Amino acid sequence: MLNFYPGPSKVYPEVRQYLLDAYDEGILHAPHRSEQFVQMSRAVVGSIKRKLNIPQDYYIFFASSATECWEILIQSLTRHKSSHIYNGSFGEKWFQYAQKLRPASEGIAFGLNDPMPVSELAISPDTELICFTQNETSNGTQVTPTTILNLHNRFRDTLIAVDATSSMAGLNLKLIKADIWFASVQKCFGLPAGLAVMACSPRAIFRAKKMAERSHYNSLVPMYEKMLNYQTTHTPNVLNIYLLKRVLEDRPFIKGIEQDLTDRAQELYAFFEQFSDFQMLVENDEVRSKTVLALQASEKLVEDVKKRALHHNMRLGNGYGLWARNTFRIANFPAILDEEYEELKRFFLHYYA
Repeated sequence: MLNFYPGPSKVYPEVRQYLLDAYDEGILHAPHRSEQFVQMSRAVVGSIKRKLNIPQDYYIFFASSATECWEILIQSLTRHKSSHIYNGSFGEKWFQYAQKLRPASEGIAFGLNDPMPVSELAISPDTELICFTQNETSNGTQVTPTTILNLHNRFRDTLIAVDATSSMAGLNLKLIKADIWFASVQKCFGLPAGLAVMACSPRAIFRAKKMAERSHYNSLVPMYEKMLNYQTTHTPNVLNIYLLKRVLEDRPFIKGIEQDLTDRAQELYAFFEQFSDFQMLVENDEVRSKTVLALQASEKLVEDVKKRALHHNMRLGNGYGLWARNTFRIANFPAILDEEYEELKRFFLHYYA
């Protein structure tokens, strides 16, 4: 099965051997307070910073998912409110979840084909955390590095948190322009679901220590204190952390990965634009995602495409949220090979040209 679903997506084929190695090395029953785990955790943190171009003074944490990171950040970095800027389902869900913890939290929606309107944002002066999704998996949009820089420059005194679930480990993100970045590993990392990586700036940790929130097992201050010794507050997904270590060791640096994905995204967009029955959901190429393509068609045709693809052992991504019935999505993730996209192209040319 060729898997173009935008998460959980294809895992690197080397993961099969990594799993056998984990068993042989005793990782599957290694205590998470053991020296074996500590050394592995230390190595993973070093590889994450080196391979993903993360500032050396940022702190790395492990969680179960990006959704858990939403909770960690709201409960540990805000007392009253956060402000959420979104144009899709996952950004909006983060806002809705924040409201359950901090009812005063605010949401600011912007259009699907519009760049984030940084100069027009009316963010309350008492906002403690600005939140947005860099790559909106639900609709195939992105917030560009220039926009993030402008946001950083305009709100220098406010912490900024970025959900980079479908772009981290695929794009060379400029982490210095925000305080918190996080992602689940079942997308661009090419790993099974069940682990998230979160990077926090010294400024974010300073805020967390000042708030001193310790009411939850995943409160940020205890997480920080444990990770000073490369440990976790709870029993983590030890196997997936090991797999992350191995994947990072064997993958090239993020700059090269981003160039490959950018080139392939351009080729894929150009390919699909030749079909009259399909349209890009995102018309403005400035805000189109490089890692998730969203294609729009009639509900009948979308259903036909997905069923035919499955018959040919290809899994396409369902539409999501507002676009659930009239779109399908295609992941452009590092673990998926160029030849697999060539087979996908042959499929579309055969049935829909």
